[in-house]
Amino acid sequence: MESKKISNKYFIRIDRGEEIVSKLIEFCNERSIKLGEISAIGAVNEATIGIFDPLKKEYHSAEFKGTYEILSIMGNITSNNDQPYLHMHIMLSDSEYNAFGGHLNKAIVSATCEVIIDEFEGKLNRFYDEKTGLNLVEL
Repeated sequence: MESKKISNKYFIRIDRGEEIVSKLIEFCNERSIKLGEISAIGAVNEATIGIFDPLKKEYHSAEFKGTYEILSIMGNITSNNDQPYLHMHIMLSDSEYNAFGGHLNKAIVSATCEVIIDEFEGKLNRFYDEKTGLNLVEL
């Protein structure tokens, strides 16, 4: 992983074989990033994505292995228990140009992943909400 900061934005390249979510959490910890927006494109050969069932208040996830383009990763950075909390969704396309997506749990880069983090001043925390079963942003 390599990065360059320009103004309040970080341009990050995650390399082949690296796992996207863990690398971005590590990056935020090292730079004390508490609040921001994430966007990315690239390619992966392995991904675990999920979808939340609001009636059962639980996530269901599926693993994918193969050749996939990252059409988009979008998300935000907040805090939970003084640790970076990344909430990211991913849209993937397979070799037949079918698109699908969900909550990004894990993804291994197959070629490259180009990420932009737009850091904001301040901090937003999350709290567990019994009604939804989710960690919501405290505003």
